Amino acid sequence: MNWILLVVAGIFEVAFASCLGKAKESSGQTMWFWYVGFLICLTISMVLLVKVTKDIPIGTAYAVWTGIGAVGSVFVGIFIFHEPATFWRMFFLMTLIASIVGLKYVSE
Repeated sequence: MNWILLVVAGIFEVAFASCLGKAKESSGQTMWFWYVGFLICLTISMVLLVKVTKDIPIGTAYAVWTGIGAVGSVFVGIFIFHEPATFWRMFFLMTLIASIVGLKYVSE
């Protein structure tokens, strides 16, 4: 169950990073909507991270959490913010994913 919560925490990390990106593109009241979304997603992500570190080692949990956030943010950047998907960017993203999966299996 804690691994599922850790994945959810990572998804909320992607969400708060995405809210920052959308806020940067917005102005006025819409910008503040994205900042409120950022704070809500940040809070949920942190609360879940704290919860899972009671059973998963902090080093592993933090590495997986940031890895999910990094990978997810790159995909959001590519698909929503139209950032480039170069060969080397995808190559290193795949090595990051392999490292996250490896951490999960060696932490059992």
